[in-house]
Amino acid sequence: MPTYTVHEPPPREGESASGPERFVFVRDGFYFWAFVLAPVWLLLRRLWLAFAIYLAVNVLLGVGLALIGASSGVKFLAGLLVALLIGFEASTIRRRKLTRRGWKMLGFVVGEDAETAERRFYVEWTNREEEALTAPEPQYSASRRRGPPSPLDVIGLFPEPGA
Repeated sequence: MPTYTVHEPPPREGESASGPERFVFVRDGFYFWAFVLAPVWLLLRRLWLAFAIYLAVNVLLGVGLALIGASSGVKFLAGLLVALLIGFEASTIRRRKLTRRGWKMLGFVVGEDAETAERRFYVEWTNREEEALTAPEPQYSASRRRGPPSPLDVIGLFPEPGA
């Protein structure tokens, strides 16, 4: 089953906390469309820095392979490896962007699809909030001093002193 990370945006002006409707769920795993159409996928997700790095790597790779006289098969393989890297690291790229923008990761959730993962997360999240509101204050008592230990007191796992 897929794993999702849950991210909370920084609060807007005048807000003490972000609303749960603004949370983002990022699925772990391979992103097929990032593999097939990496530049389009990066632009649609507004991953500008990743797009610039992708272009720079592809241009440098193309120029480097052309300078050494690599065959078209080697060029295709290099392009395929870059596309595979983008497909496997797409979720990490999105998480890094969110972290740079000040988003806070709230945790992980497992679900068959995004809707199930969201439902599971919000159920657990509301339960935790209710428990925090209804939790009783911890009761502390003053420590009592019994006096100095006697020579018959047992310390450790032995049933009798000296055994």
